[in-house]
Amino acid sequence: MSTPKTITIAPVRKQVRVKAGQAHAFEVFTARLGQWWPRRGTIGKAPLKNVVLELRLGGRWYEDSEDGSQADVGRVRLWDPPNRFVISWEINHHWKPDTTVASEVEVRFVADGLDATIVELEHRDFESLGAEGGASMRRDVDGGWPAILDAFRQAAEG
Repeated sequence: MSTPKTITIAPVRKQVRVKAGQAHAFEVFTARLGQWWPRRGTIGKAPLKNVVLELRLGGRWYEDSEDGSQADVGRVRLWDPPNRFVISWEINHHWKPDTTVASEVEVRFVADGLDATIVELEHRDFESLGAEGGASMRRDVDGGWPAILDAFRQAAEG
């Protein structure tokens, strides 16, 4: 009898330096998420109206659509302002909400002097989507996070 093979998919790691203090950077990333999050590529069925992150442990991360519907993206798993937070990413490799799978996103805010912050993002645990689905999601988010972090940087510095 052979041992089942465990798949391992490398996490996606990105970082951006923001010309803003740590607390401000954290606040823009979390409380003002809907102001800078890209409007293309939504997971809901209707055009995106807003993106919301409930600022507490267990809080929802969801999209509000123009037709009044909501689509859950995930939940807050760790809440440590202004240092870091961790959220689940309950989206399958077809880019649909799916509570049976969950990768995880951790965002850390490291002060870089008085007026700057290094924002480190790690998206991990793609294995929950299976070998093929996890590899597909990893490719997609590896290409997508840089533009998202740049939109955040612009909002935090603006």
